[in-house]
Amino acid sequence: MTSLTHPVSFGAPFDGDLQADLALALRLADAADAASMARFDAADLDVQLKADATHVTEADLATERAIRAILASERPGDGVFGEEFGATGSAQRQWIVDPIDGTANYLKGIPMWTTLIALSIDGVPRVGVASQPALKRRWWAATGLGAWTNTPDGSAARLGVSAVDTVAEASASFQSISQWDEAGQLDAVVRLSRAVWRDRGYGDTWPYMLLAEGRLEFVAEFGVKEYDIAALVPIITEAGGRFTSFDGEDSLSQRSALATNGVLHAAFLDLLHAQQTLESSR
Repeated sequence: MTSLTHPVSFGAPFDGDLQADLALALRLADAADAASMARFDAADLDVQLKADATHVTEADLATERAIRAILASERPGDGVFGEEFGATGSAQRQWIVDPIDGTANYLKGIPMWTTLIALSIDGVPRVGVASQPALKRRWWAATGLGAWTNTPDGSAARLGVSAVDTVAEASASFQSISQWDEAGQLDAVVRLSRAVWRDRGYGDTWPYMLLAEGRLEFVAEFGVKEYDIAALVPIITEAGGRFTSFDGEDSLSQRSALATNGVLHAAFLDLLHAQQTLESSR
């Protein structure tokens, strides 16, 4: 079982050395990229429906197996929590894995999908890697070591969120209208769209990485699981941003996510919950 079932502070102090764990996470991403790309856009890709009516492909399974095999060899004492094979081992040091975030894109041959790998220590995501091999992009971070991405010349560039400090000048990604509608937050996303400079529904992992790069100021979504967002937390926070649930809690288990450039986090929370605040005061 995962231990991430209650709010924990993503900014909790940590004085450990994460360099070896980050190096391992990057090697895990290399193995995952090889497994996922081997079947990307294959005409005979095997696709099945899971019990929750979401799709799973042979590549999802092969990618998570590749990651688990390395962890079993090199970190046998650590736990693993993956989308396809559940939770095993200790939750104190737990690798949280989404082998293919964006399976719907993957099975359609659309290159916007990501392997997400996180290491959570005592309930706080401390290492995160987001790899998009079809686009030859990768982002990574660890507490105290900064957030980084690859560049066309092969070097690494440090990430930093934007300094935009007014909602009216902010650019926002809301994932999908139907998602907000199902969550009962349609009025909130309309308020958001009217308040910001620009809004787009980029979807999945990519907008979070755009935020870490300083190109967006706001990303939020609903219906997410721990493995959908754990890897994003250290990338966003090490880039100088803030990551919470939709209600402002430092939690992976609230089935929602809200990331900002940090300086605008409180303002966006106030904007999104304005109607609820008005109704509760009556």
